[in-house]
Amino acid sequence: MTEQTYCDRLVQDTPFLMGHGSLSEQQVDRIILQLNRYYPQILSNKDAEKFRNPKASLRVRLCDLLGHLQKSGERDCREFYRALYIHAQPLHSRLPSRLAPQNSDCTELDSGTVGRELSDRDPKVLRGARRVLGFSPIIVDRHVSRFLLAFLTDDLGRL
Repeated sequence: MTEQTYCDRLVQDTPFLMGHGSLSEQQVDRIILQLNRYYPQILSNKDAEKFRNPKASLRVRLCDLLGHLQKSGERDCREFYRALYIHAQPLHSRLPSRLAPQNSDCTELDSGTVGRELSDRDPKVLRGARRVLGFSPIIVDRHVSRFLLAFLTDDLGRL
């Protein structure tokens, strides 16, 4: 099995990073400032101002930042992980991409979710679907993935 790229890891870790209480506003601001100051080719001054806008909620700004980095490429995602390590080392060590076995089979599912239909009538099934979707490598259009990830992380605290 090939090794995960930093962009793949970012897609996998986004629901965890977007979860309530994962990253504080100060940590996000420090990461943005580091990417802007040391790597202005990753985040321009205009981008940094947009991602540090206090009028927008932390979750929206973080979602926009992660989406921007995913579109930017492998080097930008790698530098994000470096900044995350520097400014939030305990969180960095708990990332799903670091905890997941490197040679796991993507077809393995929790036995409790096998054989269930997706139905909006049964909230237990929908929560199970969110859990599977949130940690599955899904390839969708970048514009759709931003809203899908926001939807998945919306009720992450209740899972």
